[in-house]
Amino acid sequence: MTRVVITGTGAITPSGLDAARLWDAVASGRSAITRLDAPAFAGLAVRIGGQVSGFETTVEPSLARRLTPMQLWAIAAADQALAEAGATPLPWGPERVAVIAATGSGPVDAMQQATRALDARGPRAVPLTLSMHGAPDAAAAVLSQRHGILGGAQGVSATCASGAVGLGEGLRRIRHGYADAVLVVGMEDCLNAVNLSSNANMRALASGYEDDPARASRPFDAARSGFVMAQGAAAVVLESETSAHRRGAPALAELAGFGASSDAYHPTAPDPSGAGGARAIRAALADAGIGTVDHINAHGTGTVAGDAAELAAFAAAFGAAARGIPISATKSSTGHLLGASGVVEAIIAVATLRHGILPSTINLDDPAFPEWNIVTEPREQHVRTVLSTSFGFGGHNGAVILRTGEPDDRP
Repeated sequence: MTRVVITGTGAITPSGLDAARLWDAVASGRSAITRLDAPAFAGLAVRIGGQVSGFETTVEPSLARRLTPMQLWAIAAADQALAEAGATPLPWGPERVAVIAATGSGPVDAMQQATRALDARGPRAVPLTLSMHGAPDAAAAVLSQRHGILGGAQGVSATCASGAVGLGEGLRRIRHGYADAVLVVGMEDCLNAVNLSSNANMRALASGYEDDPARASRPFDAARSGFVMAQGAAAVVLESETSAHRRGAPALAELAGFGASSDAYHPTAPDPSGAGGARAIRAALADAGIGTVDHINAHGTGTVAGDAAELAAFAAAFGAAARGIPISATKSSTGHLLGASGVVEAIIAVATLRHGILPSTINLDDPAFPEWNIVTEPREQHVRTVLSTSFGFGGHNGAVILRTGEPDDRP
């Protein structure tokens, strides 16, 4: 079967404005969560989150005015990934390259602004570009035009599992021979009054941390009370191992397996048995041709039900050996980038493989699950395989397996 490798990464996140700075922040255990003090957040029940700061777009002003911040972050992350892959200009025939943009909510801010304009000034005030740049797949379309990608451009949405599903779709396109390379981008801009209010009203968000926001995201801790929303984008270049070898592009890691499933249980609550998550994990393991992994980068959002269900999924997938596998929950540092998180955490998994450091789960002061091997301090350990999980509202489950990219260190 065709091996698919990652040859480029890029990131615009609250933890850093490229993949290297993202990893440095996560590996150092630095929190990216801050208080939301802008007037737009006044009066909200929850006013903390992970904000992108210091970002300046290189997109020409005439286009930048029509795009949302989320789309501009996606373009910047994609440009970084293509540059690292040595793929500017494209080294493949343009019809042999595709782009997939993954997002849970899409450009919510564009729709909100258009609705306000309609209510205040009437139909003529609605932007004529809304049908193009207000769609979830808008970043994929813009990236295809920006880089001359002709092999297909589409959006993918599966709530918080969107990024993992986007990676899986890219993996399959290359394996099945439809493309030599796929640019996969995950993106989200959820820090707005509507999204924050909705999630706070369902009591899904950590609350009461406005005076100490860095302590809010606490996966697997007994005092966990919900997740912390964050914005940003991340991108990877996937290509066939044959293509990478032919053009001398180093493989940062191999994307070895993918699995997806649905809980079919509840609109927001996970199946407490973990059966749905376990199905996705077992499918990813089978796809990679392995039975276990050396490390897990958990979805680990810090919700009471979600963390427990995820550990149940690991137990169901790995059996008695599950509790010995070291687990990191890096959303404790980055916050939860929703539909972008699968790509963000794949990049963190790549760095874990390359640097031999298991990132810590910060804020784990009182472990709710002490029998599990949850990493609380950066740990040096050579690993060959990492499982990254992504579970979302609606019962969406995604799992990807990443493996070291050098042929002499793989099965």
